[in-house]
Amino acid sequence: MIPADETFDGTWPYAPHFCDAAGFRQHYIDEGAGRPVVMLHGEPTWGYIWRRFVPHVSATHRVIVPDHMGFGKSETPPDRVYTLRTHVENLAALIEALDLDDITLVMQDWGGPIGIGYAVRHPDRIHSVVAMNTVFGYGAAGRRDLPSPIETPWFRWIREGLHTGRTEAVLSHLGSTILSVMQIVGLERLDRVTPTMIRAYAAAFPTPADCKGAIEFPLDVTTGRIRDFVREGTHGAAALRDKPALLVEGMLDRAIPAALAVADFSGIWPRGTIVHVPDAGHYIQEDAPEAVIPALQAFLGLLA
Repeated sequence: MIPADETFDGTWPYAPHFCDAAGFRQHYIDEGAGRPVVMLHGEPTWGYIWRRFVPHVSATHRVIVPDHMGFGKSETPPDRVYTLRTHVENLAALIEALDLDDITLVMQDWGGPIGIGYAVRHPDRIHSVVAMNTVFGYGAAGRRDLPSPIETPWFRWIREGLHTGRTEAVLSHLGSTILSVMQIVGLERLDRVTPTMIRAYAAAFPTPADCKGAIEFPLDVTTGRIRDFVREGTHGAAALRDKPALLVEGMLDRAIPAALAVADFSGIWPRGTIVHVPDAGHYIQEDAPEAVIPALQAFLGLLA
């Protein structure tokens, strides 16, 4: 867990807030005023990945950026189960504690399944959605013409390493392996990587025990244990269809095939807006903020 007052050379200058509603100490930032925008990170990052977005969006909206259990400045309780179901329950507890309504969800990577896992169960609280390099499991269900995420470089690496012990060994030492792991997943613009950025992402994982959440996320997919929880939410997907939606997709993703992400999004929101970013990978916030931030601002402006 990163110290609450750590700013990483001023690149994360936002006041820390904490919520215990989900039974652990969950960190979030709360900036600006107006209709709430909740930004959800993925694997193995934390709210820091949205650092460039917060000043722009908080100028017109209230921006809440939580760190999932086991990530960033949130606690990593050793006795909790780190599954998609649990992360969705944690998000629900935070939203309830903050009494948020009319929410725009902005989601990348595991932020997508977590955010939509919440949205299909609480569609009345959702105003609109923004997806970035993620997949939900509802819009392209049953289609055999699309690539499977389990066959991407990232999940092949996870699956093959389970037999040799490599997966757990590498993910248990993210304090030193974080950049290599992000490259496997799809960090393309290495020319933009700075020592401060590496330190910020690595700081959440000083010991193997602190890596518990990051180890369990990919296992949710690889072992198939995510499947039943996703299916339970199928009935709620239709309630989201008429809500405004935007997908900004980095086309070089090595974890989630771009064709699958686009099809999954379009299957839920056939009238949604899609922006392709050809030279960006999975971590589109790092690879192409100059493309993503204006697209997000334009979308939010249309909703005003």
